[in-house]
Amino acid sequence: MQLAELVVPETTVVLTQECQKGVIGDLSLLPALTESARSTGMIANVGRIVATGRAAGCGVLHCIAATRADRRGASKNAPLFAGTARGPVTLLPGSEGTELVDGIEAADSDLFSTRIGGLSPVNGTEAPTLLRNLGAKTVVIAGVSTNVAIPNATFDCVNAGFNVVIPRDAITGHPADYTDIIIKNTLSLVAKICTTDELVEIWSQS
Repeated sequence: MQLAELVVPETTVVLTQECQKGVIGDLSLLPALTESARSTGMIANVGRIVATGRAAGCGVLHCIAATRADRRGASKNAPLFAGTARGPVTLLPGSEGTELVDGIEAADSDLFSTRIGGLSPVNGTEAPTLLRNLGAKTVVIAGVSTNVAIPNATFDCVNAGFNVVIPRDAITGHPADYTDIIIKNTLSLVAKICTTDELVEIWSQS
């Protein structure tokens, strides 16, 4: 199926993954990932996708990671969780660290899904219900990281019956060049890979 057929605005939702200040912004608990996001231009590209998609009629869902002050409900069963638990930044629900990073603007029509446990922004959260209620057939996934959450979200969306589109220059991980490896060997097998410019061109004509 051609890209334009997949990303019809009325049946497409843009899902941003952890594009928040406490992950890839000034309050980041992951400096190396923040550097990848800035050096690759990922943040600006996600901002363009969100703004253009919304204007064309796509739904927008921002998936946010948070942790309660008492860490109740937080996951502890992977080295990643132990590492972030020792970090100086606490992503309290509603705190500045859970706000969208500068360069990605929210609108009143956008939806937010905040999770306090797990690796995936989709499975085990309200995201699948929100996507269906927004009329999604296709989910455009952007954000971080290609190490864990982006492939996790992609598999979960595919397993839930959605088509997935991934703009390759609107995702990143650490090291940044790992993104090319996982796109070539994994993500391209289950999702349509494109660029930000291609999406913006299609939606600008809608």
